[in-house]
Amino acid sequence: MDTLTAKSEATYATIIDAALDMAAADGIGKLSLGELAKRTGISKSGVFSRVGSLEALQAAVLDEYDRRFGAEIFLPSLQLPKGLPRLIAQVNAWSHRAAGEGLRNSCLYSAGAFEFDDQSGPLRDRLQQGVDAWRASLRKTILQAIELGQLRPDTEPGQLVFEIYSLIVGLIHDTRFLRDEPAQRHMQRAFSRLISTYKSFNDPD
Repeated sequence: MDTLTAKSEATYATIIDAALDMAAADGIGKLSLGELAKRTGISKSGVFSRVGSLEALQAAVLDEYDRRFGAEIFLPSLQLPKGLPRLIAQVNAWSHRAAGEGLRNSCLYSAGAFEFDDQSGPLRDRLQQGVDAWRASLRKTILQAIELGQLRPDTEPGQLVFEIYSLIVGLIHDTRFLRDEPAQRHMQRAFSRLISTYKSFNDPD
């Protein structure tokens, strides 16, 4: 990689990193190329030349958010056996992240869902795509747990995904809005109780 290319990629990474912070603080819909230029010290034309339109910037921010979320929540669980161990690890890591302090732990999708629930357009579509992808991943892991006999054969994957997602959204609300310190403990207890109702009687664990 030549020096010019490396510098250009470093500048792009700086822009996306700053845009992530802005989106976490103010919402993905509040991103502005002009404000981003001020915060990074890069000219507006320089920002535009690297990210293109505002819509392209929003998509790039969500792509980077997905990459970091996957690296933190999803990829570590792949070191565990398939099925329930992975599901529990993913939800535990997700709840730990959701309850963490600081903007870096903000959920762009939860905030965006409330911001754009009554709107239409490419950004709303992209937000829904991200949520659907994560829910599909949870569903796949649940199906593996059913096939391996860890969860009851009559488990409805869509129902369990809904219940897990509802717990996480409730945790985000109580942690970030109510600032309720025991919220993560309450959520983890609720999740353990939830999984116990779905576990197969034949599962040795």
